[in-house]
Parts: sequence; structure tokens; C-alpha cells
Amino acid sequence: MTAPPAIAVLGLGEAGAAIASDIARSGNRVIGYDPVQPAPDGIEAAASAPAAAAAAAIVVSVNASAVAVDVADAVAPALEPRHLYADLNTSAPAQKRAIAAIVEATGASFADVALMEPVPDWGVRTPALASGPGAHEFQRVFGAFGTPVTVVGDEPGLAAARKLARSVYMKGQAAAIAEALAAAEALGCEEWLYGDIESSLTRADGRLLRRLVEGSRRHAARRVDEMAAAVEMLEELEVEPRVATASEAWLRSLAASQVSR
Repeated sequence: MTAPPAIAVLGLGEAGAAIASDIARSGNRVIGYDPVQPAPDGIEAAASAPAAAAAAAIVVSVNASAVAVDVADAVAPALEPRHLYADLNTSAPAQKRAIAAIVEATGASFADVALMEPVPDWGVRTPALASGPGAHEFQRVFGAFGTPVTVVGDEPGLAAARKLARSVYMKGQAAAIAEALAAAEALGCEEWLYGDIESSLTRADGRLLRRLVEGSRRHAARRVDEMAAAVEMLEELEVEPRVATASEAWLRSLAASQVSR
């Protein structure tokens, strides 16, 4: 029988440690490196990132976006055509393409991987999108570990782009809720608004999505006045209207585009 590939995990923070530990529990050899965090039990600690890569067939980078290019640069001298380098960091598509160029210059394959749920909750079974020349290989290997991987194309950056498009909604929604609750706290009705938001999210379905998208276009002019009033109220309450101001500007642009047709 062919031995399973050794996996190098670069970055052993909360996400990297969870993924590395799950893979190790499956019986695979896992070599880990992190300049700050110690290797968890069951993970072989490497002296450096290149040393970890040299001992493995698959290299997984689970670092902060700010250092992802530097990590790829550091590891590049140890990469060979036999390697698959998977970048799991959340970064812009252009950065993924830059990392791909570094990796592919060594003859190794590159996979841009976007993790779509919180890794501490899901571990190696975190649903993922993958793109790039090495996407199908990543899907094959990590699928065996229980990772649901959807390949979205051969170009590095496509997986990152999909995740970030979703992030606009997910993080934007969180910002809008936080701003609304700050206003409710100042008004003395935070508990009521929290319950109302919770109820709306619990009952949410496709009809709500259509109402938000289509209704905003149809009623943009009227909703401009509503959001202008909301901005005025937030300023009066000394709550900075970041999201409300952006919403008002967006509705104004929708209303103006309808008038110009």
C-alpha cells in the first residue's frame, strides 16, 4: 500500500492547530512550524518553514494575510515539482496570484483555498472553495480527511474572490446589527431590538432576500428619506452612523439611476 502523503502545516494558531491535529488523528504524518506557537501533541515540530516543507508532499499555509507572501517566499527554496502548496489565508485575489507565481516558479502546484466556516468549530471538516492548478489535487487529498471542497476554477484568486464577495454581506451585516444595537442601547430598547433582529433572522428565507434586493431598487427614493432620518437620529444619539450613512448613499445612487433612465 502507498503511504499517505506527509502534510506540512505552516502556522499553528487556532485554525492551523485545529486542522493539523485533525489530520494527525486520521493517521497522517503532520509536520508543523510556527515561529511563536508550539506544535500541538501529535504534530512533529520543524525547525523552520523550509524544513517543514522539505519533509512533506503537501504544504498548507494557515497564517495571517499580512505574512502570506513572506511565508511563500521563505518556503520557495524547499519546494519541488512533487509539492502541492495550498494557501488557506484570507486575502485579496491579487495576493493569491502573487503567491501562486512564487510557488509555480519552483515547479510546484498551487491551490488557492477559501475556508467558508469558522475553523475552530469545524476543524479539518471546514467547507472550502478551491481554485488554481492544484485545486483538484487539494480536493482529492483533503476530501479523504473529511473536508468538503468545491473546485471553482483553474485560476488562482477565484476561490478568494468568492469568499470575499460573501464577506461583504456577512461582515457588513454584523456591522449593521452592531450599529443598530448601539442606537437601541442609547434609546433604552436594546433588548427589544435584539429580540426583533433575532426573530427576523430566524424567519429569514428566500422571500426576505428578494424583498431586500428588489424592494430597495423599487422603493429607493422613499428609503433615502428613511435612512437620512436614521443618520440624523444616530448623530443626535452620538452613535457614529457609518453603516447608515453608507446605506443612505447607496439608496441615493439607486434612486438617481432610476431617474436617469
